[in-house]
Amino acid sequence: MTTTTDTDTSAVAAAEEEPSRGTGARAYLVYTAGKLGGAAISLLAVLVTSFFLFRIIPGDPVKAMTHGMPTSAEQLAALRRQFGLDQPLWQQFTDYCAKALTGDLGMSYQFHAPVGELIAQKVPATLLLTGVAVVIYSALGLWLGTRSAWRHGGLGDRLNTGVALTLWSVPSFWLGLLLIITFAVGAGPVPGLFPTGGMESGDETGLAHIADVAHHMVLPVLTLVAVGYAQTLLVMRSSLLDEMGGDYLTTARAKGLRDDAVRRRHAVPNALLPTVTMVFINLGHVAAGSILVETVFSWPGLGGLFYQALSVPDLPLVQGLFVVFAGAMILMNLLADLLYPILDPRVGR
Repeated sequence: MTTTTDTDTSAVAAAEEEPSRGTGARAYLVYTAGKLGGAAISLLAVLVTSFFLFRIIPGDPVKAMTHGMPTSAEQLAALRRQFGLDQPLWQQFTDYCAKALTGDLGMSYQFHAPVGELIAQKVPATLLLTGVAVVIYSALGLWLGTRSAWRHGGLGDRLNTGVALTLWSVPSFWLGLLLIITFAVGAGPVPGLFPTGGMESGDETGLAHIADVAHHMVLPVLTLVAVGYAQTLLVMRSSLLDEMGGDYLTTARAKGLRDDAVRRRHAVPNALLPTVTMVFINLGHVAAGSILVETVFSWPGLGGLFYQALSVPDLPLVQGLFVVFAGAMILMNLLADLLYPILDPRVGR
């Protein structure tokens, strides 16, 4: 039988809970609005930086495009007018910002095509290569980082940490060249097993085409994984070591939970925030690709396109790619920030 006192107590508790929920929702909305505003300001700063940064690159784009061809001064002047390079810098900047805000990234000097179309053509190859690499090295880094921290000081921890520190300090292009020499060209008793570059070798279709692309992906993916997993491992290891002295883990063990359950249910979830940031940054790199690795392996993605544009310099294409790369990073950081309060309710209050 429910007494009057029980009813009053329940009513008071419900009345106190409602304002608490409302306050939490308002706090999250304020937190979200602040992060969205920060992302918008960052994107505006990227637009400004992308315009002026590449203007200081030495070289004349028009002379670079006409190098080796007999070109008169009148023709050079006509090309500058065509590309808008004869206008004052402030007018070039205002035109660039106005077009960029509407999604128009301009026309490429060397390819004579819209920058947006060129980027869209190269996106699938970059997403395939770096997407596969990010998934592999994020999972590998999280797993090995957790095992190293939980058994810190042991042989496995020292071995994992030593290998990770070594690979993290290795330049990706240098490692890629070593892999090409060893496994593509062949070195000593090791024959050439993989292609030296490119994404495909023929006109295969169906499963044969998939196998061919996968064969070409082995070395560039291995290069990205070898360099990328090390950072994730070290961040996860450091974060988990900070949590291992917490009183809540001692309490969990005192309740009789097994060591694996303590790690899986309590320690790892609380150590994930820094690693979540790292994973989202890696996801931002999926759009940017890896300029050095794609160039070394002649992979037809955004990284190789950026290298081609920078060599001219093709200012609209360089600027457009820079905005896409930076925009992807800003978006992934924003998603990570919005996920933090869900993982840890203390964030954003």
